[in-house]
Amino acid sequence: MHVEPYLFFEGRCEEAVEFYRKALGAQVTMLMRYKESPEPPPPGKLPPGSENKVMHASLRIGDTTVMASDGMSQGSPRFQGFSLSLTAPDAARAKQFFAALGDGGQVQMPLEKTFWSPLFGMVTDRFGVGWMITVPHQA
Repeated sequence: MHVEPYLFFEGRCEEAVEFYRKALGAQVTMLMRYKESPEPPPPGKLPPGSENKVMHASLRIGDTTVMASDGMSQGSPRFQGFSLSLTAPDAARAKQFFAALGDGGQVQMPLEKTFWSPLFGMVTDRFGVGWMITVPHQA
């Protein structure tokens, strides 16, 4: 059994996919636009001009699959009540990820030592997705 996040960017999915590709090295494993669907939505279901919007995308970030869509392209996405937790292999990568995700976003908690991690921080990216970056204790 797998639980995989599915994020709806409400019209900014393509921009988000490119951002995560650059910021995290995400690999796009699948991207389908509404116009490419083998079963298009009924007329009037999507706003006019949505045919080029992303119906479904699948990204590989490390060992994790994150799925995404433009959804109904209704404006600003709302990502509340959760964060994506990213475990970096070392402090240098944690700092790199944190800076990249924070570009155009907002730092919630700067990267710092905690009792559970040599380096931990929280940032909300430019799309409103919360991220928790951590470096594991070395055994």
